[in-house]
Amino acid sequence: MQLISFSNLFFSIFLFISLSCFSFKQKSMVENNSNLDTAVLGAGCFWCIEAVFLSLKGVESVESGYCGGQLENPTYKDICTGLTGHAEVARIVFDRNIITFKEILEVFWKTHDPTTLNRQGNDVGSQYRSVVFYLNDNQQEIANFYKGQLDQSGAWKNPIVTEIVPIDKFYIAENYHQNYYQQNKNQSYCKYVIQPKIDKFKQAFAEKIK
Repeated sequence: MQLISFSNLFFSIFLFISLSCFSFKQKSMVENNSNLDTAVLGAGCFWCIEAVFLSLKGVESVESGYCGGQLENPTYKDICTGLTGHAEVARIVFDRNIITFKEILEVFWKTHDPTTLNRQGNDVGSQYRSVVFYLNDNQQEIANFYKGQLDQSGAWKNPIVTEIVPIDKFYIAENYHQNYYQQNKNQSYCKYVIQPKIDKFKQAFAEKIK
C-alpha cells in the first residue's frame, strides 16, 4: 500500500479549481439539522483506512466494516475467503462544516493505488478493492466527477478501477478490528505497513491533521 505522489503541481491546482467550481448541495446522512455526514470507502485493508481518517480534522468517528457482498452478517473469516463479495471498508462520520466530501475523496484517492484491481500492495483479493459506496445522488456525482478528472489528468499511467456503487448494507466488523492501529502499534503489520502510510499521509496533508 503506497501513498500516491502527485508531482504535477499544475494538475493539483487545476483539479482543486475544477472541484471547487463543481459544487453540490450536500445532504446530511446522520439526521436533519445536523452538520454530520457519512462516507463509506474501501481502499485495501480497513486497518489502514481507519488509521488515516482518524487523523483527519473534521472526522468524528471511523468504523471498520464490510459492505457490498451477498452473505448476511459476514465475519472476518468469511471475508478473508474473498468469496462473499464484500469489501473491507471504513464508515467515516465527518463534520461537513470542517471538511467536505470532496476533501474526503481527495485523501481517499491519494492514500491508496486506485489502479490495481482487487489489490493493495501485498493484500490481494476482491475484499481489498477500491470502492466508493455512495449514500446519495450528490456523493455519486462528486465521486464520478472526481474520478473522471483524475483519469483525464494522467496522474496514473493505468486507468482508475475504483468502483462507485450505491451502498446496500454495512456490517460493522468485530470489536478487535476497531481502532486497530492504536491498539496494536507494535504488531508487525502496523509497524511496517500502516505506520509508513500514516507518516506519508501526514507529510502530504500536514494542514489537515488533527
